[in-house]
Amino acid sequence: MRIRIIYIVYCLSAFAFSQEAIHNFGDLQIHGQALVGFHTDLINDGDFDKNSGLAGFYGYDKSLTVSGTKSPIFYDAEIVVDNGLYLDTGIGVTNNGNLITGDIITPRTNTSVFPNFIDDAFYVGENDVSLVDGYAAMTNKTVFTFPVGDDERLRPLTITSSSTNPMVKCAYFFESPNTPSTFGKSFQTAAKASEFLSVSEKEFWHLEGNLPVSVTLTWDDWSNVGAFATYISDIKVVGWHKKQKEWVNLGSTDVQGGMAYGSVTSEPLVPNEYEIITLGGNDDKLEEFTTIELDNYFMTPNGDGKNDFLVLDGIEKSSNNTLQIFDRYGILVYSKTNYQNEFNGFSNRNSVINRPSGLASGIYFYLITMNDLKQKHQGYLYLSSKVNN
Repeated sequence: MRIRIIYIVYCLSAFAFSQEAIHNFGDLQIHGQALVGFHTDLINDGDFDKNSGLAGFYGYDKSLTVSGTKSPIFYDAEIVVDNGLYLDTGIGVTNNGNLITGDIITPRTNTSVFPNFIDDAFYVGENDVSLVDGYAAMTNKTVFTFPVGDDERLRPLTITSSSTNPMVKCAYFFESPNTPSTFGKSFQTAAKASEFLSVSEKEFWHLEGNLPVSVTLTWDDWSNVGAFATYISDIKVVGWHKKQKEWVNLGSTDVQGGMAYGSVTSEPLVPNEYEIITLGGNDDKLEEFTTIELDNYFMTPNGDGKNDFLVLDGIEKSSNNTLQIFDRYGILVYSKTNYQNEFNGFSNRNSVINRPSGLASGIYFYLITMNDLKQKHQGYLYLSSKVNN
C-alpha cells in the first residue's frame, strides 16, 4: 500500500485544518520529493505556487472542491476523486497531471476557471471517466490536446500553432448550437455562408486564443456524422464567425478514420474570431452527371498496359474536379484534386497500412465531384490484383 506523507518545507502565516476543508492563508510550499494528499476540500487564499513533488486529491465515494482567491500551482498533480474534483478557482500543473478516476469539473459559465497545463506540463490517463468537464487551458505550447468532454464521454480537441502560444482555453458541449445552454444566444445551423455547407446539431467546442492555430476535431458514434456528411471526405471543421454571424467553412486539410470514428484538421484560424466551432459537411445539393456518362470500372494494375489506370471517360470536360476512392468499410484510400486519370492502385493516404505495396484486391467505390459543373457521380471499381512492384 502506498503511504501518503505530508511534508511541508515551510509555511508562513496561517494554515488551518478542519473536517470540512484545508484552508491556506499564507505561504505554503511542497518541497523536494514530498507527497501531499488532500482528502478534503482545499481553500487557497495564500501563495501556493512554488511547489515540487506530488499533490494528490483523493475522494473515495465523494467529491472534493478547490476554491479561494488564488490559484494553487502544482508540479505533479494526481486526481482520484470518484464523484469529481470541482474547481471554483483554477489550478495549474507544471509537470504531470495524472488523471486516474473522476472528472475535473469547472463552471461552463466562467471561462477564467480551469486546470492549466503550463510550459512543459503534460497529462496521462484521460478516458471517458477521467476528463475535464468544462474548461481546460494550456500555456506556452505549440501543440496540445485538451482532455475535454461531457460527463462520461471524452471529446478531445487538438491545436497546432506555428509558434509558442501564450494561452488557449477549450471546453466541449454535447448540445445543439441552435439551443446552447450557457451562451445566452443561438448559433442557428441554418445561417450559413454557403448553401452547400451543413453543420452538426449534436455538439460543439468553445475555443479561446489570440494566435492562429490548426484545430483537429474528433467524432464518434454519438456525433452522428451521417446526418451532415454522406462520405468521410465531406467532413470539415466549421465555425460561427463573430462578425459575419453565420457558419463558415474552416477547411479539412486531413481527414482520418471512417464514418463511425475519425478526425479532421482545419486550416489555420484565430479562435477568438469565432464563437464556437464544430463538425460540418457538404449539403447534398449536387446532382448526378448529365453531361458525362460514367460507369463501374475494372482494373488490373499489373503493368501490362491494359486497365492499369482508372480512366474516367470525359473527365477532361471539368478540370475543377475532386476524386475520392473508398474501401468497402468506407475508409478513404485515395483522394486527388483535379484528377487526370492517374490512379494506378496505389493509395496516397498516410493512414493506409502497407501503402507502398498497393491496395489489396477487392471492390472499391469512387466519388467524383465536378465543382465547376456542380455535379457529382459515384460508381464502383474492382481491383483484380495488387500492383506489381
